Amino acid sequence: MTLRVSYCDPSSAPEPWLEALRRHLPGACIEAWTDGAEPADYGVAWSPPQAFIDQQPQLKALFNVGAGVDKLMRLRLQPQLRVIRLDDAGMGVQMAEYVCHAVIGHFREFSAYAEQAATGVWLRRPARPRALSAVGVLGLGVLGTRVAQALRQFDYPVHGWSRTGRDVQGIRCFTGSAQLPAFLAASHALVCLLPLTPDTCGILGRANLTQLPKGAYLVNVARGDLVVEDDLLTLLDSGHLAGATLDVFRNEPLPGMHALWRHPKIRVTPHISAQTLRDESIAQIAGKIRALERGEPVAGIVDPQRGY
Repeated sequence: MTLRVSYCDPSSAPEPWLEALRRHLPGACIEAWTDGAEPADYGVAWSPPQAFIDQQPQLKALFNVGAGVDKLMRLRLQPQLRVIRLDDAGMGVQMAEYVCHAVIGHFREFSAYAEQAATGVWLRRPARPRALSAVGVLGLGVLGTRVAQALRQFDYPVHGWSRTGRDVQGIRCFTGSAQLPAFLAASHALVCLLPLTPDTCGILGRANLTQLPKGAYLVNVARGDLVVEDDLLTLLDSGHLAGATLDVFRNEPLPGMHALWRHPKIRVTPHISAQTLRDESIAQIAGKIRALERGEPVAGIVDPQRGY
C-alpha cells in the first residue's frame, strides 16, 4: 500500500515543500491538502484549519513545521493522534546568533555608541563587569539549552529555568514555580524561550518582571502572548527595565501604529530569530516517518497535557 502524506500550510505556497517531501520520501504519495481530500497516513502542517484534523481521524502522526506547537494545541485533536515537533533543524544556531547579538549589544552598549558615531562623539563608556552581566534563560528545551550554551562561551554567568529539572553543564539550573523568583532576581538580562501554554500565557507581566534587577533587559524570541505588553511598556517608562528586544508579538504582523514600534527602548524584528529551514526540516520529518513505519521510537512527541 502506498504511503500517503498530506501537507497543509494556509500561509504559504505548498509546492517547494511538496517537492522536498517527494525527494526525501520517494514512492510515497505527497499531496497538498484540500477540503475533502483523500485521507493520508501522516500530516505535515503549520497552523492548519480544524477541518484538516476532522477529516483525517486515521492519521498516524502530525508533524509540526516549526518548534512551537501552540497553534496545533488550540485545535480539537483526536486523543490518539501523536503531534511531533521539530527538534532543531537548523533553528538552534539561528536562535543562538540572534540572542547573543541582542544580549551582547545591550551589555556592550553598541546602540549608544552608534548614536555617538552619528553625531561625531568620541566617548568611551565604562566597561560592565561580568558580575553584573548574568543572563537568565527562561525555558531549557532544545533551543533554550543551545542559547544558554552559546552565551556561556562569552563567559557570562548563565542560569536557566525550566518547569521540570534539567542538568546543563556550566549552567546554574532553577526548577519550578518555587525557584522562579530567585531565578528572576539573578537575571540582568532575561531571555524568554518558553512554549506558549495556558500556564505560561502572560507569565512576563508586572508581577514577574518587577522581580528582575533594576536596569534588566528583556529578549523575547518565544511567543508574544508570554509578555503583557502594557506592563512591559510601564516598566520601561519607569526605568525599572533598561530595554527590550522583541521578535514575537500578540498580533503579527505588529500593527503599524503600535506603541512597541515607537518606544525608544525597544528593538523590534519581524519574527525572524529562528526561521524554519525547509530542507533540514523535511529531512528530519521524513526520517521520523520512516522510523515510525518501522515501529521505532522518535523524538519530539508532544505531551498534550503540558502542551509542548
